[in-house]
Amino acid sequence: MNKKLLILPLLALIGFEACQNKTKQDADQNGEETAAKLSSPDFNADSAYAYTKTQVDFGPRVPGTTAHQKCADYLVAKLKSFGAEVSVQGEKTQTYDGKSFQLKNIVAAFNPGKKNRVLITAHWDARPFSDQDPDPKNHTKTFDAANDGASGVAVILEMARQIQQKQPNVGVDFVLWDLEDYGKANDETPDETTWCLGSQYWAKKAIASGYKALYGINLDMVGGGNAQFTQDEISRQAAPDVANKVWDIGNEIGYSSYFTKIPSGKLVDDHFWMNKAGVPSVDIIHYNDNSGFYINWHTQLDNLANIDKNTLKATGQTVLETIYREK
Repeated sequence: MNKKLLILPLLALIGFEACQNKTKQDADQNGEETAAKLSSPDFNADSAYAYTKTQVDFGPRVPGTTAHQKCADYLVAKLKSFGAEVSVQGEKTQTYDGKSFQLKNIVAAFNPGKKNRVLITAHWDARPFSDQDPDPKNHTKTFDAANDGASGVAVILEMARQIQQKQPNVGVDFVLWDLEDYGKANDETPDETTWCLGSQYWAKKAIASGYKALYGINLDMVGGGNAQFTQDEISRQAAPDVANKVWDIGNEIGYSSYFTKIPSGKLVDDHFWMNKAGVPSVDIIHYNDNSGFYINWHTQLDNLANIDKNTLKATGQTVLETIYREK
């Protein structure tokens, strides 16, 4: 057999398959393959990236700092500019280290008169220390929290902008949690109650007021490169129908590499408290049991340079599509 004669057709075949794979990969990342089927507006990843940058530019949004206050003012004003009814809820709240801060959950309602509602949430505060950084000298330093905080908020801001332009059939409530990330590193309490102070506060108020929503989706670390959103135990057990709905839509519209139906362990995130308040809720979070959280989690490298617009797009378009398919 003349191997030289086989080289050209083989190279041509390899080139063809590579082109096919590249086309499929691009379509998977951009959602172009199924754009015509979308019920939702086009989620603008450039816009979401800009909202991420604006938050980071304030500096680390650590409770009690000027950056925290300035960012709160910005978020309230921005959501109001999109036509939402906005309020700030909270009270003096003590953290595990004995410090006291004014809790500021930012609540934005679109079409508040509609009975059928969907709840979308993310935390906006930054952790005060990068205690997972490889260099122990950095453990007491603040960090930008571009992914762990700002990315989820940015996705929500872009969704709010789109909702102003085209109303879905349901009312939408956005809540930006405060004091989510000021928890004790080795919290051994059953429900890890030193974390998620904002959603714990909201849950008590929601139960007292009789708040109802069809379901909730919490966004956490949704802007990192090569993100993989597995289905955590709480999401699967407390809101299996919601998890299947969101992940199925993500796969259908071209983001199967992000929304993987791989089960993962118990994560006590804000969705835990949303479920406690009677809203069946899931967590879209960059995590899997093998590699853990996002690689730059609670380190100095959680910065704008490590934000990926493809991940913002995959998250935002999937959640928007979920909302706009509601009748």
